[in-house]
Amino acid sequence: MTNSLPPHGHNSTPLPAADAPASGAPAPRRPPQDQQAPPARSGKQRDAFFDNAKYLAILLVAMGHSWEPLKGDSRILEAAYTVVYAFHMPAFIIISGYFSRSFDMRPDRLRRLVTGVLVPYVVFETAYSLFKRYGDHDPGMDISLLDPWYLTWFLVALFVWRLTTPLWKNLRWPLPVALGVAMLGSVSPEIGNDLDLQRVLQFLPYFVLGLCMRPEHFQKMRTRATRIAAVPVFAAALAFGWWAVPRMNAAWFYHRDAAQELGAPWWTGPVMVLALFGCSLLLTACFFAWVPRRRTWFTALGAGTLYGYLLHGFVIKAGDFYGWFDHGWLHGPLGEIAVTLAAAAVVTALCTAPVRRTFRFAMEPEMTWAFRRDASEPAREREKQQRQRETANV
Repeated sequence: MTNSLPPHGHNSTPLPAADAPASGAPAPRRPPQDQQAPPARSGKQRDAFFDNAKYLAILLVAMGHSWEPLKGDSRILEAAYTVVYAFHMPAFIIISGYFSRSFDMRPDRLRRLVTGVLVPYVVFETAYSLFKRYGDHDPGMDISLLDPWYLTWFLVALFVWRLTTPLWKNLRWPLPVALGVAMLGSVSPEIGNDLDLQRVLQFLPYFVLGLCMRPEHFQKMRTRATRIAAVPVFAAALAFGWWAVPRMNAAWFYHRDAAQELGAPWWTGPVMVLALFGCSLLLTACFFAWVPRRRTWFTALGAGTLYGYLLHGFVIKAGDFYGWFDHGWLHGPLGEIAVTLAAAAVVTALCTAPVRRTFRFAMEPEMTWAFRRDASEPAREREKQQRQRETANV
């Protein structure tokens, strides 16, 4: 992404399956039908709200990436780009943290972390590096697992965040500590590009916030009053984005650099971390308020957002490498709309079941040959099957 995930040399907005399904908040007594909270989920059932949120967020990611080559010709498009990049990755990361609440060092969960995050990182970091080397005719592009390129930084960050989840769950004030870490990162240019640690540190508070959230917190954002209030909030954000386009460096939203690397005084780093955290949370809350709570035609696609996230980058980069965005008509209003719709269609197709079945070998490999069987796993499987039978009999 020369986008929310722009290329930064080798340094450059879905998610692996949750460790435990989240249950919906209890509904108030006799609520209207359209305001009922989703019932508690069991077994393999999923909360439609979160799948809807993930799909809509990946849609915004793909649209934003498609705007990157065009936005320089349109201040309005650049304003929309700025607003989208203020909240789409925070929304993803908050959901990721929320579904990581049950993570511990249990062997089966460590295996899922390796097969669902680390292995896809190795596969796609290699694939993207080779794609740039040969697709862009860049012989200097080497494969480096220590220097994520383009989209793969998120997998590195998610691996580190989830691995440190037990620590954050044991701290008395995890969110203030995470904000402190992010602020220190924003004034530390010597961190360098290894593992894209600036992003790991500066996006950390959103993951920790997700760990701290409960179903009732999401329920409070899913009210009629919040949905109505979100309209003027987004209108004001778009107006501010239009005003800020020539006045603000959009690289602040990428969280990939220290303040000094952006040519700003060191003290602006902590200030911008806090300011962007507040703005991102406000826009994310408005976004969640608009997410449908019922099952829709795109709810099932929410289970495949990591596929859409990692695969759509090849299409966007192919457009850069082969000049698809160079046609003059694409840089007018109708062309921008066409590109936006095309990006939405592509990422939607990449989240579908056939694509997931095709690429499951890389995204969700079993790898039973690589791990010793946990002695307690058969007992857990029997207990899970018993719970499913009891639920089916209710």
